[in-house]
Amino acid sequence: MYFNSAYWNNSRIDFKDKTHPLFVGSCGMYRLITRPLLPTHRPRGRLDFQMLYIASGKAQFYFRGVERMVPAGHMVIYRPKEEQKYRYYGADQTEVYWVHFTGNNVRNIMRQYGIADSDQVIFTGTSLEYKRLFTQMIQEMQLRRENYEEFLVLLLRQLFILLHRQMQQRPKAKSGFLEKEIQQALQYFQEHYNSDISIDAYASSRGMSTSWFIRSFKEITGVTPMRYILTTRITNAQSLLEDTDYNIAEISRIVGYEDQMYFSRLFKKQNGVSPSEFRRQSRRVPENPDG
Repeated sequence: MYFNSAYWNNSRIDFKDKTHPLFVGSCGMYRLITRPLLPTHRPRGRLDFQMLYIASGKAQFYFRGVERMVPAGHMVIYRPKEEQKYRYYGADQTEVYWVHFTGNNVRNIMRQYGIADSDQVIFTGTSLEYKRLFTQMIQEMQLRRENYEEFLVLLLRQLFILLHRQMQQRPKAKSGFLEKEIQQALQYFQEHYNSDISIDAYASSRGMSTSWFIRSFKEITGVTPMRYILTTRITNAQSLLEDTDYNIAEISRIVGYEDQMYFSRLFKKQNGVSPSEFRRQSRRVPENPDG
């Protein structure tokens, strides 16, 4: 299991802040690699709000006693004093980012960005931008540079803005049918991302034209199917670079690229650094999780 987290004042005790409209109390991420199960159960919830982003794999949540499997590309929101019960399984290779926040105007701020009081699971699609914002929050809280608390709030607001944009882009009239089809496509791409996937063949297998499938996929997720597959490959390459000792050529093949040079060019284009430099930057000792 790999994890990285940070806490305001280095305290893992949750709290309610009444002096700021919005305040970030802690944030982090974890990725199950060898651990078979990571359960969380807080019968009385917490004093603050929590938002979790399922970046890959899936997670088993319980809302008012009802089980719901939440796949990658969704965010889950818990409000103060709501029971929190969820599980991650190692077999699903789940990767989750989380943030706890509080304040005296949180509900109104969330409503401002289209997040209703009743929303618990929000479809977001998967994006490296979400991971970038969460990672930057973790780093800011760990480094505690000047005005970091204010910067954390700005980063959280950026996350809210991205969620709002995604929700605004979703088609209204046929969302039920589309979401079911796209969820199946997301699951298929997650399971076969390192294979030679033919978008034409997949669309045909679902009785859809390629152009309709690509257009519908982008309406729901905000990206094309090939862009989603690329993001999944690069995300999994990042995990392998951080958590294993495979060399670059091996990682390239594992995520679906036989040509190591081509893989390295794609990786640098997405991350701004080469795979080897990314590995050097990411090798640091993490703190304990509390998501």
